[in-house]
Amino acid sequence: MTDSDLLITRDAIRAAVNPQRLADTALALIAVPSPTRSAGAVADRLAEILTVDGFAVERPIADWPEAPAVVVRLESGATGRTLQFDGHLDTVHLPFVPPRQENGYLYGSGSSDMKGGIAAFVEALRVLRETGTLKAGSVLLTAHDHHEGPWGDRRQVEALIREGTVGDGVLLPEYLADPLPVAARGMAIFEIRIQREGEPCHEVLRPEGLPDVLAAGVLVARRLQELHTRLSGITHPVTGHDSVFLGQFHCGEIFNQAAVLCTLKGTRRWVTPNAAAEVQAEFADLLAQVADETGTSIEFDFEVQGEAYAVDADDPLLAAFQNAHTAVTGAPLPLGRKPFVDDGNTFAGLAGITPLSHGPAATGAHTLNEEVSLVDLVRVAEVYALTAVGYCGGK
Repeated sequence: MTDSDLLITRDAIRAAVNPQRLADTALALIAVPSPTRSAGAVADRLAEILTVDGFAVERPIADWPEAPAVVVRLESGATGRTLQFDGHLDTVHLPFVPPRQENGYLYGSGSSDMKGGIAAFVEALRVLRETGTLKAGSVLLTAHDHHEGPWGDRRQVEALIREGTVGDGVLLPEYLADPLPVAARGMAIFEIRIQREGEPCHEVLRPEGLPDVLAAGVLVARRLQELHTRLSGITHPVTGHDSVFLGQFHCGEIFNQAAVLCTLKGTRRWVTPNAAAEVQAEFADLLAQVADETGTSIEFDFEVQGEAYAVDADDPLLAAFQNAHTAVTGAPLPLGRKPFVDDGNTFAGLAGITPLSHGPAATGAHTLNEEVSLVDLVRVAEVYALTAVGYCGGK
């Protein structure tokens, strides 16, 4: 696409975006409470909106019958790439805040994370169909439950990928407006359970040689800190370095009790793509050594939330996005790291496709004070639509 064609297409898309229609879509989604694992009603609402708009809506179970996913396809009729717009409809488990629109902002549960962003990509899909600017390839819209941890385990996005409901590249409207993240660390949440045989007992009644789960927990914590120090040498120019973080340590029911269980919880993050299995094996070896040294039994859960990845500098989705962002705003985005794990990590690790997380400059995610600017949602809709034209029709 020439620069002139890009600007002509931008103008057509810009003229077609309807800010109030976009806002109404977001408000309708926000109005339906949808804590993780309970997003069935809001998925139904989104499916209803898209059906009224004239789209053919699919509802795959995607490993969660309580809230079938929402899938829509926009085909150009010509050969080209498929760009996926993917978003999660669930919200964190906080008291529900109803929607409202005031002074150019939308408020309420999920407005920033990420029902506003989903409304923006729905508007982009509408505009692409209305303007006929998608000349090649197709757009795949997917929305689902089971994103927010620790309540969800990403089963729906994983099921969609396994079932082949996936594009050649994916845009995710997380509340990351600047910079554009092109690399991310992988992350796992761990829970370690250190146990001994027998019952809890008073400190002065402990048998000689009784394994000490608290002391074993302290040793695990020390070994994890030593591991963290070693891992600081494993670096990436964008994402930083590997890490271990211990956030919780619990043992005993009372101050003078020899406990039978000690638990530790935290995170393990890594910069090397596709390293989850190796990282987990290293973790298991460390704990096995402590169990041998202390005479305790140690079990652990290691829930991988997403893999590390890095986007190639010459990736066609990156180029299409930057061209679109420049046309819409006047400048490309600076490149940077993704500070958290989102479903883009899953797409990169499980589907092997390029993810770009970019959405509105929203605030208040994971709080009771979510808000998002309607002007910024319009910008996101324009950028998404124009990115699809460039990416799907590219060679």
